[in-house]
Amino acid sequence: MIEKATFAGGCFWCMVKPFDTWDGIHKVISGYMGGHIDNPTYEDVKKGDSGHLEVVEIQYDPSIFSYKQLLEIFWQQIDPTDAGGQFQDRGESYRTAIFFHSDEQRKHAEQSKEQLAASGKFSKPIVTEIRPAKTFYEAEEYHQDYYKKSSAHYKEDRAQSGRDEFIEKNWK
Repeated sequence: MIEKATFAGGCFWCMVKPFDTWDGIHKVISGYMGGHIDNPTYEDVKKGDSGHLEVVEIQYDPSIFSYKQLLEIFWQQIDPTDAGGQFQDRGESYRTAIFFHSDEQRKHAEQSKEQLAASGKFSKPIVTEIRPAKTFYEAEEYHQDYYKKSSAHYKEDRAQSGRDEFIEKNWK
């Protein structure tokens, strides 16, 4: 049985690769969720007035890879204390969120957020929202598997973003 998990972690290009290589992960799709317009385009979302966040939808087999494991990977890709976006990507569409698809996912997400807050790892509050999943809109084809299709640009963008330095400092 395949389930879905949906995470907003800033630029979706940077959120695909960390999930894409594990056994039990069937597909990682870049897209948009959480807004108030139907069928948003990348430009609609990037402007920041559609209400959508850039997200990745992960289709996974929970008998092989658990939702708790997905949450662990998610937290280690982001700055959960930044309400204004992620790294070089600023604005509403780049905020972090966990979109839950079931009560069980909601409970696990809330527990993981509480555990992170209680850990003392960060001196600022954890601002990542936990929200019910809404309609998922797949991003344009050129955004899918961007780290594979445009690896040189992906590596350059990621290197400039500050994400890797943050991960190394705070999560390794």
